[in-house]
Amino acid sequence: MLISFAVAGLVVTGAGVATAAAPGGVYDVKDYGAKGNGSANDSSAIDKAVTAANAAGGGTVRFTSGTYKSANTVHLKSNVTIQLDAGATITGSSADSYDKPESNQWDNYQDYGHSHFHNAMFSGDKLTNIGFTGAGTIDGGGNLITGNPKSGEADKILSLTRCDGLTLSGIKLRRGGHFAALINGCTNVVSDHLTIDTASDRDGWNIISTTNVTITNASIAANDDALVFKSDYALGAKLPNGNVTVNNAKLSAKCCNALMFGSETCGDFTGYQFSDITITGAHKSGIGIVSMDGAKISDVHYRNITMSGTYSPIMMKIGTRKRCGNSPGVGSISGVTFDNITGTHTGSNFSPTIWGADSGHRVADVTFTGVHLTVPGGNGTMGTGVPSNTATDYNPKSIGTRPSYGWYLHYASGIKFVDSSVEFGKDDGRPASIVNNSSDITFDHFTAEKGSKSPFDIGFQSVTGYCVKNSATTSGGTLRITTSDSTSTC
Repeated sequence: MLISFAVAGLVVTGAGVATAAAPGGVYDVKDYGAKGNGSANDSSAIDKAVTAANAAGGGTVRFTSGTYKSANTVHLKSNVTIQLDAGATITGSSADSYDKPESNQWDNYQDYGHSHFHNAMFSGDKLTNIGFTGAGTIDGGGNLITGNPKSGEADKILSLTRCDGLTLSGIKLRRGGHFAALINGCTNVVSDHLTIDTASDRDGWNIISTTNVTITNASIAANDDALVFKSDYALGAKLPNGNVTVNNAKLSAKCCNALMFGSETCGDFTGYQFSDITITGAHKSGIGIVSMDGAKISDVHYRNITMSGTYSPIMMKIGTRKRCGNSPGVGSISGVTFDNITGTHTGSNFSPTIWGADSGHRVADVTFTGVHLTVPGGNGTMGTGVPSNTATDYNPKSIGTRPSYGWYLHYASGIKFVDSSVEFGKDDGRPASIVNNSSDITFDHFTAEKGSKSPFDIGFQSVTGYCVKNSATTSGGTLRITTSDSTSTC
């Protein structure tokens, strides 16, 4: 019988004749010494298989059913796909033998976890045509660090920088420490049927300074942020972001944000399409868009999204943290649409908010069509002045209790609500909406629930050009409008 096995890019037959492995071949890690028994350290065997596939011009490194402990960082190489068969699991280790974090002269511009990439179960830099596919699992096993790791400790499963051509499909990532997946400076990313479970750890997938991304059928349950788009200065430059499509996703975030831009926002973002997404919890924002570090965020579109259990269903804010190199100015948010969005807002009373930095940096050109939100309510009557704000903080709580139970707009321009509504779970003494220091604001076929003790339903304060038409309370009554230093356009 002829027996063959692969060694370092060669196929050695039972007759002892060695020939070069063809590109596109399959490299079973067990042929390189992996045991797959859950106790032996298989990292060296995995690295050898990756090197062999790369040396042959590319191929698939295969994990058949079994449990493969990996106590050292696996160094990914170009043109190599990691394939995890059903029943195959790669697990992390508590041996503190992963690569130590590299030095980074731009550490001060982002959190520690975003600044270092080597301290991961899998890492790679400047790679092309790489992938993780199949039906198996990579599980940190509770051994990855959620805070700042010490030397030898890993804080992420997958860490990739400056990659071109990444496929991340079919597999499951569990217990990733700080991040299940962190990619920075990449392009041409495709993901289908990816599952991430970091509900006991921190972030799901951070996509940073990355362009040309298509994500379909994702399921991400995180403790911190679930699916988040960022742009930082970890690679020493302000890099572009955009041309992104996310379709048919299920997201949840126990403590933080489900679908988010920021908070790291150095480079500009443009061209995002989010559709058919279900969000089932976020103790910060269900949908969050913040520009904190000078980024221009534009051409962003949300369609067919259902939210439940969010503390802040929609939060948009321009802040002035400016934590980015090259002396960033104040950023912008513009050209955003929301179509067919429903949300139930629970827990803390963070009203849906649009907040610009100042009169020269307004959130602009945002249209809500068929957006129906239900908030907790239950507050009494309060003053209608502008709440406090911490301009360097992106969290919903950075703005004080909004004087409206529903939409609160401050420094906004060109905002339209069409065929939309806001209601409360418990009677609330605040108005449904207040608009302050803004221009060109339209409520068209807008429905608002009337609080039994609220002084009015919609208030305009120093607004140039407002219009309320074809709108009513939930009981069919006329909306009570109050204005101060404002002008109407209808």
